[in-house]
Amino acid sequence: MLLAIDIGNTNSVFGIFKGDQLITRWRLSTGLTRTVDESWITIKLLCQEGGVEPADLEHVIIGSVVPNVANVFSTMTEKYLDIGPIIVDATLPIDLNIKYENPRQVGADRICNAVAGKHLYGLPQVILDFGTATTFDVLDKSGAYLGGVITPGFDIAARDLFKKAARLFKVELEFPEHVIGATTEESLQSGILYGAVDAINGILVRIRNELNASKMDIVATGGMGKMMVPHIQNVTEFNPDLTLQGLRLIFEQVQT
Repeated sequence: MLLAIDIGNTNSVFGIFKGDQLITRWRLSTGLTRTVDESWITIKLLCQEGGVEPADLEHVIIGSVVPNVANVFSTMTEKYLDIGPIIVDATLPIDLNIKYENPRQVGADRICNAVAGKHLYGLPQVILDFGTATTFDVLDKSGAYLGGVITPGFDIAARDLFKKAARLFKVELEFPEHVIGATTEESLQSGILYGAVDAINGILVRIRNELNASKMDIVATGGMGKMMVPHIQNVTEFNPDLTLQGLRLIFEQVQT
């Protein structure tokens, strides 16, 4: 069994694979102050809930954009599972031609998404990941990773607005029925969400034009993806487990 750990800025996702089957997964807030021992207790409880014995875990792979948290989980797996984890970065011998000027600057989550996207979907391709940041990762028709676009996630942008505008207040982030808001709450919802949608659709058009592609797959993932996908044009697939699948594929490529 393989324990795959995807550590994000806001949330972390844990998945256990038996072969190529994802048998259980959990999404938790990323605990920036969690100790090695607390991390072990968390893993034990999750395994217990999923009907998995921790002793049955044979391998661990970690993809992280938060180095300190990755170090905690790496130490935890060595201490309690006696497993040296694979840490995802651009130096691993994987089937992905990274054309970034400095490949080491590509985040582990983006590498995982690109590997999974290349394996599962058509080319050329754009992967939309709706997390703390909204990222666009672009694969050309040969499957090479060209780079992409990083924008502030709409949730983060909204929090900044609420913080700095004295007379505006926090609202539930859900799409209003009309673009023209009849209340301040609806006006905020419209501006935040439809503004994000139009920005995303506009960037996708620019990417398509730059690739000179008559057709490209658009794959969406991330915690806020399910809410956003119905409003994004021409999405091929919403795969909430894309990053975990990328971790599994990278593990298989590194092991062979």
